[in-house]
Amino acid sequence: MKCYEYNKKHEKACEVKNCRYWVNCYNKTNCCLNIAEEDEEISKLTLQDIGEMFNVTRMRICQIEKTAIKKLKEKLQA
Repeated sequence: MKCYEYNKKHEKACEVKNCRYWVNCYNKTNCCLNIAEEDEEISKLTLQDIGEMFNVTRMRICQIEKTAIKKLKEKLQA
């Protein structure tokens, strides 16, 4: 069982801060994989909110979003 599955099953917040999926999220599991899967409110987050989770600026989140969309479009066209 993977750590995020274990934490989800036991409703436990992850404490492994060096994990690439760990985020400092105030009342969540601290795992972005579980947050994205469970939280219906995630679509209501602003770029500023997401930037605060990952300790980066809103503009950096926007850059990452654009890069991800570009890569997805390239995969679909291939």
